[in-house]
Amino acid sequence: MTSSPVRLYWETLRHLRPVQFYGRLWFRAVRPKPDLSPAPLLRAQTGNWVQPARRRQSQIGADEFRFLNEERSLSQHGWDDPDIPKLWRYNLHYFDDLNAERAADRVQWHEALIVRWIAENPPGKGSAWEPYPTSLRIVNWIKWVLSGNAPTAEMLHSLAVQARWLRRRLEYHLLGNHLFANAKALVFAGCFFDGREAASWLDRGMRILAREVPEQILADGAQFELSPMYHALAVEDMLDLVNTMRSSGRPAPRLWEEKIAAMREWLAAMCHPDGEIAFFNDAAFGIAPLRDELERYAIDLGFSPSTVIPKGCTWQRDSGYIRLQEARAVALLDVARIGPDYLPGHAHADTLSFELSLYGDRVIVNSGTSVYGDGPERLRQRGTAAHSTVTVQGANSSEVWSGFRVARRAQPQALSIQQDDGGWIVACAHDGYRRLDGEPLHHRTWHFVADGIVVSDRVEGGYHRAEAAFHFHPGLRLSISEDGQSGVVMKEAEAMLRWTVTNGVARLEQSTWHPEFGVAMGSQRLLVELVNGESVVELSW
Repeated sequence: MTSSPVRLYWETLRHLRPVQFYGRLWFRAVRPKPDLSPAPLLRAQTGNWVQPARRRQSQIGADEFRFLNEERSLSQHGWDDPDIPKLWRYNLHYFDDLNAERAADRVQWHEALIVRWIAENPPGKGSAWEPYPTSLRIVNWIKWVLSGNAPTAEMLHSLAVQARWLRRRLEYHLLGNHLFANAKALVFAGCFFDGREAASWLDRGMRILAREVPEQILADGAQFELSPMYHALAVEDMLDLVNTMRSSGRPAPRLWEEKIAAMREWLAAMCHPDGEIAFFNDAAFGIAPLRDELERYAIDLGFSPSTVIPKGCTWQRDSGYIRLQEARAVALLDVARIGPDYLPGHAHADTLSFELSLYGDRVIVNSGTSVYGDGPERLRQRGTAAHSTVTVQGANSSEVWSGFRVARRAQPQALSIQQDDGGWIVACAHDGYRRLDGEPLHHRTWHFVADGIVVSDRVEGGYHRAEAAFHFHPGLRLSISEDGQSGVVMKEAEAMLRWTVTNGVARLEQSTWHPEFGVAMGSQRLLVELVNGESVVELSW
């Protein structure tokens, strides 16, 4: 059942906060004039500046850039070519490469690029001056200077103009990680410059963070949008904030340091044995720094190493994810809500999906994310069928639509976690399909033992068709028996695991996996049609 446009808008908008309505009107109606007055004096940095987390190199020539796995020339396309996707243009204005791997080898490129940006991006005009890229650029420029590079007078003047502009363009209409990035940039500018004006930037940023840190970082450490990718970015944000406060001779709030400890533990639990993040909600490799690099950064700042994730069950009680681990296998289960009610833009319809690693390699996966925007591929990747869970009547468990919107949302319920002699049993249900005729309810149980996992699905209520999908990593190949009830999963020429289906009809299909933006890798998925409302799939190793 597809909702009418009116219903989609109503079910989306009714969850928003009032500030998101009047903030949008204010943001569009009021556009300040850039303040070009001289920059404040610099503040003496009396503390130690620690090398921040490093990303991949993205400036690959004096005039060449690689973002989202697409290479382009600045001279050919300019700073704001409307034919280029906006996310790529945003990345061009972030200046992440100033602090990327081996950045010291590219100082001359960076110096020339900063000069060019100032000359070719007049204050207040174009994508360059939208609040989010402005926020990230302010931070990256200041990091570059604090890392030992010499700023020009023009660069310092531009930084001050950008901070003043941002101060009057805060993204209250978006909230979430955008407002957090705005506040972070104001704190950086306030710690970098000195005097009354800089103090006002610092005060505004700190007041925003005083509200947003307790709200956006849950008690179990998760960033509240429930994307492991955005969580890793939030870990970097918090470490950066501590770094800039200390380097300017100020103590960081104790709450920040407490949150950082919990955030690092959450990130560890939501990574596979390969060290990379799980793919729940919007998530891809290559956007946030690697967990190992974030750990290096935290330890250099004086934080204790993260504890080793224990075997057994790790339940992230506030965010709603579960890690099951034994000697050979790790399973990550999504029994979570899709995110905050008023901010589901990075949510996927992936409730009760899971991922599995075996012998250190990924086996069961979710789609990943290769595109943003409003196109059909973005919608497909957010949809339930692109995840390792159950689709009923071809519908999505949560009504994802447009590029970043969600109407009616699946709510997990009746979570049960039990330990038996053989391992762990996790059961949960969700009501995302209640909007369909017959009001179906999906129940899923995982029985995780030392030599396998049994995934049992049951759909109650009236429906025409329900199908469980198991998406396999592209490095694996599946076989299927003549009766369609069993098969083998091969890695290269060796059998990695066996699968068996009861109470279901199985088939194999081609699919795709999207580990990075701009990347689609061919893969296989096992589809199991439920019979009489039930199916049982056993994976044994």
